[in-house]
Amino acid sequence: IYKAPPTAYDKRKDLFMNVKNEKKLFWGIAIFIAVLAFIISYTQLLYSVDKIIADPLYQTTSSTNKNIKIIAIDEKTIQKYGDIKTWDRSMPAKLAEILNQDETLRPSVIAYDIMYIGENEAESDSYFSEVSEKSGNIITAANLVHKTKVDLTKEGNLIVDNTHIEMVEYPYQSLREVSSYGFANTTQDKDGYIRYALLQADYNGEKIDSLSLAVYRKYCEVMGMEMVLPKTFGNHTFAFQYSGKSGAYEIISLCDVLDEKIDSKAFAGSIVFVGAYAPGMQDSYNVAVQKGAQMYGVEIHANILEALMEGKTGVQGNTTIYAIVIAILAVVFYILSSKIKMVPATILMLGLIIANLLVGKILYQNGYTISIIELPMFAILIYVYNLAQGYIKEILNKRKIVSAFKKYVAPQVVEEISKQGEFKIVLGGENRHIAVLFVDIRGFTPMSEGLQPEQVVEILNEYLALTTQSIFKNGGTLDKFIGDATMAVFNAPFDLDDYIYRAVCTARDIAAGSAELREKLLARYGKTVNFGIGVNCGNAVVGNIGCDFRMDYTAIGDTVNTAARLESNAKPGQILISHDVYEAVKDRVKVTEVGVIPLKGKSNEIFVYQLDEVL
Repeated sequence: IYKAPPTAYDKRKDLFMNVKNEKKLFWGIAIFIAVLAFIISYTQLLYSVDKIIADPLYQTTSSTNKNIKIIAIDEKTIQKYGDIKTWDRSMPAKLAEILNQDETLRPSVIAYDIMYIGENEAESDSYFSEVSEKSGNIITAANLVHKTKVDLTKEGNLIVDNTHIEMVEYPYQSLREVSSYGFANTTQDKDGYIRYALLQADYNGEKIDSLSLAVYRKYCEVMGMEMVLPKTFGNHTFAFQYSGKSGAYEIISLCDVLDEKIDSKAFAGSIVFVGAYAPGMQDSYNVAVQKGAQMYGVEIHANILEALMEGKTGVQGNTTIYAIVIAILAVVFYILSSKIKMVPATILMLGLIIANLLVGKILYQNGYTISIIELPMFAILIYVYNLAQGYIKEILNKRKIVSAFKKYVAPQVVEEISKQGEFKIVLGGENRHIAVLFVDIRGFTPMSEGLQPEQVVEILNEYLALTTQSIFKNGGTLDKFIGDATMAVFNAPFDLDDYIYRAVCTARDIAAGSAELREKLLARYGKTVNFGIGVNCGNAVVGNIGCDFRMDYTAIGDTVNTAARLESNAKPGQILISHDVYEAVKDRVKVTEVGVIPLKGKSNEIFVYQLDEVL
C-alpha cells in the first residue's frame, strides 16, 4: 500500500497538535497541583511535619516573668516528707500560712497544681479550708474527666466527640466553698506536644476556668487590673507562646520553704505555683518549646499564665482561606518556574520559602497561627519536577540527535561523540576540508522495466544497504540518497582522522560487496546491476542548508560537483579518484592513470586515476 510522504501542511498540523497536547498537559498538571495543594492544606495532612518546622520558628523564648515563682515538690521534698499520696491537707495549709504570715509582703496568688479531691482526714481538711478562707489568695485545681461520646447531628449524621466532659472532679466541698479553683488539665496536640491550651470548659451550663485563667483572674483582682481575655477558637482553645524552657522560672524546693530556710518575703507580690517537680510523679509532658525533653505541668501552667498576662496568645487561621491561598501560590509558582531558567527559578523558590516563613512568623506574632509546610513543600516538589523534566527532555533530545545522526554517521562515531557531549554543529554552514564519495547503480533503469515494482524496491534497498554499511564502517557521513545513487562525506560534521583514505576504503568496500550482491541478484531475479564510483576531496560548505521549516544537512561546492562528475564518468565497476585524492593516499593505493578528462559543466579538465587496489 502506497503511503504519500507527509506534506508541509501535515507537518504543521502535527506540530500544532503536539503544542496543543503540551498545553493540555501543562494546564492539567496546574489543576492537579491546585486541587492537591488545597486538599493537603485544608485537611492538614502534614500537621506533625509542619510543627517540626513551626515550633522552632514560633516558640522563641526570651526571659520569663520574675514575678512568677514555682515551689517544687521535688525529690528532696519527697525524701524528707515521703510520697505525696501519704500527705494530709495540713501540708498545703502550713505552706499557705508561711507565705502569708506577713500581710503586707505576701504573694498575690498561691496556686496549687495538686488535686485535693474528696474528703481525706477531717481535721487537716478543715485546717486547709480555714487557712484558704483566711488567706483569700489560694487557687486549687479541679480535673475534667473526658469521655468519647457518639451523638447525632440535626441532619441525622453520627459524630464522635472526643472532648465530651463526662464529669468534673472538684476540690473537696469545704475547700471549694472558700477558694477559687480551675481545671489543671493540659491540652495535648495531635502529635502529643502541648502548644494549645483551653481557656475555659463548658459543663452543665457552667463555665469553668482553667487553672492559669483562674490565677490570672485572681491576680488582676488583687492588683486592681483589667483582665484581657485572649481570642479563642473551637472549644475555647487558644495557642500560646512559651516564655521559657524547663528551669527558666525560679524554682524553690517545698521542703526549704516549709523549713523556713527561705525568707517568705522573697515571695512578696509574686504569683506562686506549687506543683510536682520530680520524676515518677506522672506530671511531665512533651512541649513545643523543647524537643527531646519534657516539662513539668506546673511550669506549663506558669508559661500559659505569662502568655495570658503578656498577650502572647493566638488563634488558628481560617483553614479554607489558607488552603485557597496555598493552592493559588503553588499554581503561580508552577507557571512562572516553568517559563524561566533554573537559576531564576531557584531564586524564586528560595524567595517564596523565605517569604512564607516570614509571613507565618509575623502572623503568629499578631495572634494567628498558620501551617508553614505546604507552600515550601509544593515549591520544592514543583522545582524538582521542572528540574527532572528539563533533565529528561535533555536526555530525550540527546537521544533524538544520536538517533538522527546514526542514520548519517557511523553509529560507533555517534556513540563516542555522544559520550563526550560534543554536538557542536554550526547552523548555516561552515567551510571544511572534506572527502566526497558518489556511487551510482549502472543499468538500473533497463533492469527496472523487466521486474515488478516490489522487486525493484528490494534490489534497490539491498544495494543502498551495502553502500550505507560501507560508509558507516569507515566512519563516513551518509549525506543523502539520490534515487539509485548515494552521496557520502568524510570529515563532517565532526573531525575524522585520515578521512581521505577512509573515503577510498569505502569505495573499495562497496566494490567488494557489489560482486557478492551481483551474484545474489542474478540467482534470484536473473538480472544484475553494476556500479560507478567517484571520490574527490577539497573545501566545501557543510551545514544545514534550506529554510527555517525545512533544511538538510549536506555539503555544497565545487568539490562536491567534481565528485559527482567523476562518478558519472566512471564505467560500470570502475572507481575514479581525483588527483588531489591520489596525492593524499598514493603510498597506500594502486592506481591506473586515466589521464585528463573533461567534466560536464566544468570549464577546466582534471587529471583522473582509476583505483585498482587499496593497500
